[in-house]
Amino acid sequence: MDVKTKRRTVVENGFDAGEDSVVATLIANRDDIGPLVRHAFEMGRPEGLLHELNYVVKKKEAEIEEMCKTHYEEFIVAVDDLRGVLVDAEELKGELHSDNIKLQQVGGALLVKLEELLESYSIKKNVTEAIKMLKNCIQVLELCVKCNNHISEGRLYPALKSLELLERSYLQSVPAKTLKMIIERRIPVIKLHIEKKVLSEVNEWMVEVRSSAKDIGQTAIGRTATARQRDEEMLEQQRKTEERSISGVWDLAYTLDVEEVDEDSVFNFDLTPLYRANHIHNSLGIREKFREYYYTNRLLQLNSDLEISSAQPFVESYQTFFAQIAGFFIVEDRVLRTAGGLLGADQVETMWETAVAKMTSVLEEQFSCMDSATHLLLVKDYVTLLGSTLGQYGYEIGTLLDVIDSSLEKYHQLLLEECRQQIVDVLRNDSYEQMVIKKESDYENSVLSFNLQTSEIMPTFPYIAPFSSMVPDACRIVRSFIKGSVDYLSHGVHANFFDVVRKYLDKFLIDILNETLLDTINGGNINVPQAMQIIANIAVLERACDFFLHSAAQLCGIPVRSVERPQATLTANAVLKTSGDAAYTVLMSLVNSKIDGLMNLTKSINWIPEEINENGNDCILEIIVYLRSIMITSQQILPLDTIYKVGSGAFEHITNSIVAAFSSDSVKRFNANAVTNIDHDLRILENFAEERFYSAGFGEIYNEGSFKSCLVEARQLVNLLLSNEPENIMNPDIWEQNYYMLDYKKIAAICDKFKDSPDGGIFGSLANKNAKQSARKKSMDVLKKRLKNFS
Repeated sequence: MDVKTKRRTVVENGFDAGEDSVVATLIANRDDIGPLVRHAFEMGRPEGLLHELNYVVKKKEAEIEEMCKTHYEEFIVAVDDLRGVLVDAEELKGELHSDNIKLQQVGGALLVKLEELLESYSIKKNVTEAIKMLKNCIQVLELCVKCNNHISEGRLYPALKSLELLERSYLQSVPAKTLKMIIERRIPVIKLHIEKKVLSEVNEWMVEVRSSAKDIGQTAIGRTATARQRDEEMLEQQRKTEERSISGVWDLAYTLDVEEVDEDSVFNFDLTPLYRANHIHNSLGIREKFREYYYTNRLLQLNSDLEISSAQPFVESYQTFFAQIAGFFIVEDRVLRTAGGLLGADQVETMWETAVAKMTSVLEEQFSCMDSATHLLLVKDYVTLLGSTLGQYGYEIGTLLDVIDSSLEKYHQLLLEECRQQIVDVLRNDSYEQMVIKKESDYENSVLSFNLQTSEIMPTFPYIAPFSSMVPDACRIVRSFIKGSVDYLSHGVHANFFDVVRKYLDKFLIDILNETLLDTINGGNINVPQAMQIIANIAVLERACDFFLHSAAQLCGIPVRSVERPQATLTANAVLKTSGDAAYTVLMSLVNSKIDGLMNLTKSINWIPEEINENGNDCILEIIVYLRSIMITSQQILPLDTIYKVGSGAFEHITNSIVAAFSSDSVKRFNANAVTNIDHDLRILENFAEERFYSAGFGEIYNEGSFKSCLVEARQLVNLLLSNEPENIMNPDIWEQNYYMLDYKKIAAICDKFKDSPDGGIFGSLANKNAKQSARKKSMDVLKKRLKNFS
């Protein structure tokens, strides 16, 4: 078959020569004909490709045939050589077989040994792997044992760390699946057990710390009270030093005592269980759960602590109540600062606000029910100590102080009422006699301690004070009131509370002391000596007001010189002065009543005597005796101005009584003998008045008028009635000089009663004896006529 025939055949089958050359070239080059085959099938012409492949096969066969023909001889030679090689190979095979049999015979035993050796190597490998696995298991089991020991010994955190190490480093490499599964199942159980165990410890700690909270609070409050007392003593010492420096005594000594106290050594409570629990929960990854658990349970404990027991009065349980709260928040402050975020500041603030709200409610309710100032003060003091104690830890105490301040008026009402009863008892039990002090210590306690002394020289004993025992007793009550007021206002919302203390001090002196004195004065149950003693007592109390003010200033911690200004004085000074005047009025009323009882001139004397009594009427002598006793007694206890007022008042009342007797409707008429007798009485009174005036030492003090001048109206009336020319009173100059105290209308009524005796009248009988008496009668008649015309 020639080429043309072949080509024609290919073309007839759909392939041209180009394709023929392409297929042949690809095959010759050992290239991939896959694309060409894919293309033929895609074109739907695979038959042509098959014919072409057959063509290529036939072509290669022809080439092989041609090559075989070309190398035929060489091939024959090669075949012969091959046959020779086969013979050699057979011989070699036989030799090899023989050698093999020998080798088998020789190496059989070695082969057995080799197999045994290989088996030993395999066992060794397995044993090595087993030992490695066992070591891992032993380490895991040792960790498990160690974890169990930690748990049994209560060392929960090391146990938890063992579990973490087991999970992180060993559990994944445990070859024993069963052991691994067991450990994987037990780890959550152990963690839960640790969590429950540590929570149990926390619960026990919370129970223990709650039972210790009262002692913690009492210890802290006790330290605050000690520090407060130390500060007050230091301020008192500083005040005394300043006063000595002002007075020129420079004896200054300052000391600074710094006391450092370890809080942990003072407060006996341990937070280790709480720290451990917090750390363990943090390691377990449930810290927030524990924080909420702790906060919730502590809040429940706080609410329980804030409940007031009705089985015990509040005044008996308030210290326990507040100490428990103080201890609670001292613990929580330590937890906040040292427990690593276990408790948040906002949570502590919430608990504090809850406590403050409850304490505020309790205080308001209890204060409203209290009827004792002492009880209220005790609670207030403890609350301020509580506030000061917790204020050191940063807790806001303003609301508690506001509650105390809101009860200020209630406290002072109770205090005033208690002091009122004490003052009433003091006045009721007072003897109204001058106090006799027998020794120096009593003098210091009753006089010097209240600055009541009138001289800086220590008197001789026994010393008779110008006041009764009521004065020092009342001063002690006032001083206790001041201290009570200062005690309540101290450590409160008022930084400078002196004005408040002064207001209530004024209220006490005016509404209590002064009103009680007025009730005694106006009660109508006192006599002259008692009235005089009350006047003396009031004068001393009035003087003591400055001491009260200074005492209040000292207790309030302000300079005494700041209250020595005139505008700083107490209103009670003026009020007590007014009460002293009221007591003086009562005294004069009593004295005048006694004088009226002794005089009673309209009944005790004869207004138309036939003879003159030059020795004076008995009633006047009794009055002098009475006035002498009054004046002597008053000189012992009353101030000079009051003594002068008592004497002046008594003599003025006597002169008014004499004039009133002449004007009385009971006296229808009187004669010259009666006037002369009264003139004798008046001279006796004038002499007595002069003697008492100068013996009392008034001569150098009251130059403007003596006691005698208080009798001038009666003297001018008697002089007029005994005058030879009574009508001269109508002369303005003579009236101004000699009769300025007399009233024309009153004189007219009196002169109408001045008549002769029935047998011709006194002036008629005297006219027969003496022409001078007749002239006096004529002058009196002229005066009567002129007075009638004047009226």
